[in-house]
Amino acid sequence: MMLKKFFKSFLGFAEQLLITLFVTALAFTYIFRVVSVVGDSMCNTLKDGDRIIISMLDKKCESGDIVVVTPRNAVVSDGKGGLEYKEGLNKIVVKRVIAVAGQTVDIDFSAGIVTVDGKRIYEEYTQLGLTHYDGGAFTGEYPVTVPDGYIFIMGDNRSVSLDSRSDKIGFVAVEDIMGTAIMKIYPEMEFCS
Repeated sequence: MMLKKFFKSFLGFAEQLLITLFVTALAFTYIFRVVSVVGDSMCNTLKDGDRIIISMLDKKCESGDIVVVTPRNAVVSDGKGGLEYKEGLNKIVVKRVIAVAGQTVDIDFSAGIVTVDGKRIYEEYTQLGLTHYDGGAFTGEYPVTVPDGYIFIMGDNRSVSLDSRSDKIGFVAVEDIMGTAIMKIYPEMEFCS
């Protein structure tokens, strides 16, 4: 009798455990994903080896969000006031959204200042230096307006970041966004800003 009770209790526990594992697997397949940060382009916010959870549900992001993207095409200046589409980096990168479609980005590389829609953005997260590096995506053509369906991204560590300033990335298509960071889980837990 006691063995039968134990067996019944064990089966109930096993069933609950399997359901929990199944739901968790579904959630981390279709809704959330854990991504490892590689490199120092997001220091001091995120460091090499940090792990973050991203939400893959909504690809609508705002300025200031940290996103994980795979830029398949580089949308950059054609040198004549228009845009050209080149093969992109096609590698997973973690960056911060600086501007979204319709917003105008200007960068004064000598002063290291970034403005969006004519207003300087105060970036307390760029503790390792100002924006002095121009990667050639829009050389001599700033300010640039982000086209519909695209975003402009930059790393927090501007001196080493390969981002929208680079001719390998340029504007990033919204369809190339894997997800938006919601939480850092390793080495210690904290919400991403």
